[in-house]
Amino acid sequence: MSERYWKKRGEWLEFMPGRAVLTDEAHMEQWLRHTLRVPLHLFKTWKTTDGIKTAGDRLRLRVFAAEHGDVEPADEPAHILYEDDACLVAYKPAGMPVHAADAAQDKARSTLAHAIACHYAWTGQEVRVRHIHRLDADTTGPVLYAKTALSHAILDESMREKRIQRHYVAWVHGKVTPVSGTIDAPIGKDRHHRGRRRVTPNGDRAITHYEVMAAGKDHDGEETSAVALTLETGRTHQIRVHMSYKGFPLLGDVLYGGSSEKLNRQALHGRKLSFCHPFGGQHIEIEVPLPDDLERLLLPV
Repeated sequence: MSERYWKKRGEWLEFMPGRAVLTDEAHMEQWLRHTLRVPLHLFKTWKTTDGIKTAGDRLRLRVFAAEHGDVEPADEPAHILYEDDACLVAYKPAGMPVHAADAAQDKARSTLAHAIACHYAWTGQEVRVRHIHRLDADTTGPVLYAKTALSHAILDESMREKRIQRHYVAWVHGKVTPVSGTIDAPIGKDRHHRGRRRVTPNGDRAITHYEVMAAGKDHDGEETSAVALTLETGRTHQIRVHMSYKGFPLLGDVLYGGSSEKLNRQALHGRKLSFCHPFGGQHIEIEVPLPDDLERLLLPV
């Protein structure tokens, strides 16, 4: 997606697609549907509610109408890594779910969604909380959010088309061999253990690419490896299941065969997130330093 001009003007999102695009409705619809990737239901809504306007070489869409938040704010806001009028990226610490899984979590306002709602409330933004992807509760790293229905639809499509890249680093038991490769093994639910996943022929296709960053004995003399990983698919617990399946469970990941002796959570961190801006098209890349507990796992030089 090439870069393009866009600007927020009150409730309106303004573009300058060129006069040729605005000569008739058919050209304008083609630009909106195929260049900007506006979903058909939004296009139809704007047409029936006067949500599309033209002025000279400018095209305006009613995108930024105030919305009622559907998540109660936490007491403290999320740590924001990137933000503009279309989207934001927030840091998720270990032990914090992306969203509430039950009424108790919702009541406690203890999720990243609640912290995002707090950020919106503190900054006076009337915006719904819309996450684009998730991380396991004990995994640290960046999470992408859309701030409008349009950016949500565009980023969701980017996610489906694998144009949003997520890079991870994990510490695993053992010396991983070969030092790089691809794990292509389907993942499904474990019928014998609720909440656990396993490699199974009847599961959904799951592909993980990995490369060993460092390997050797840690401070206690145990053989461990630091592994860089990228996901081609986004199955639940994918990295944890695949590395355990390969014989190298993550440190701290007792659910999949790891030991909690050195760490009380899985040693997994989202180190980089990259995506194309939903409105502007420019490439955005967010890198996140290691949290302190994983920094301490670095192999001695």
